[in-house]
Amino acid sequence: MKEKLIFSFLVILTTGLMGSSFVVAKIGLIYLSPLLLAGIRFTIAGSIMIVFVLLFKRKHPKTPVEWGKMVLIGAVQTAGVMGAIFLSLRTITSGESAILTFMNPLLVVIFGTLALGMRYRLIQWIGVIIGFLGVFVTMGSQLGIGIGTLFGFSSAVFWAVGTLLIKRWGVSIDMWVLTAYQMLFGGLILLAGSAMLENAYFVVNSTSISILLWLTIPASIVQFTIWFHLLQKGDSGKVSAFLFLAPFFGILSGWLVLGEEIGLPLLIGGSLIFAGIFLVNWPEKRIAVKMTV
Repeated sequence: MKEKLIFSFLVILTTGLMGSSFVVAKIGLIYLSPLLLAGIRFTIAGSIMIVFVLLFKRKHPKTPVEWGKMVLIGAVQTAGVMGAIFLSLRTITSGESAILTFMNPLLVVIFGTLALGMRYRLIQWIGVIIGFLGVFVTMGSQLGIGIGTLFGFSSAVFWAVGTLLIKRWGVSIDMWVLTAYQMLFGGLILLAGSAMLENAYFVVNSTSISILLWLTIPASIVQFTIWFHLLQKGDSGKVSAFLFLAPFFGILSGWLVLGEEIGLPLLIGGSLIFAGIFLVNWPEKRIAVKMTV
């Protein structure tokens, strides 16, 4: 009973941090430009995590190819995903951005089938259909097809591609090392993008510094640490099913903190997307086989 309570608390904590970070990031855009905010966040977070993986002497890659894989994952998983999220928050609500971003499990099924020949169960394809029906309801009602919507959808695409890259290459690389360096590499790419692609601004005050610290430590380092702990301790399929809670917390925190409107189409569409994600991550039943002598 105690273990279940701890597990439930950690699930709510990590998905709450995932979802609420959209609201904090949207507030942060008042003080920092999108790519600069994301770049500083993950450069600092990655640097801190690298200190820990060095202190605990985690196994590092030894070949240029493995380092190149980590750079590419950082470019997709951190720079691509987070850059698109922060850019989307300029024009759409934090709840809408969260819903679009956490469509990634649905896209993993499609991309995995087309690119890697992966096979998925019928219930997972039903989840994909229900999820995209939810996207259609949500986009057709409140989001429209604007630049913010496209950035939000792009974040899900990048995340799905990053997930498949990690599934293919992550086995040969220590997960903690991979997480630390991909955040650092992605953060540096975002900083370079900020220098080249946007009119960067940074209003330095206690609020902006507090936002940076929150996004860097609780919403990045703590959140990743808890999430990987849950994946290692429990069934990854069952744990991943709880990802549907993150956009829920994104919508809830956007309503509570920013007063973002929650319309009926957004609720219906979001609920369908949550259901789709849950079905896509539905764990496969294991059949016990009795051995006879």
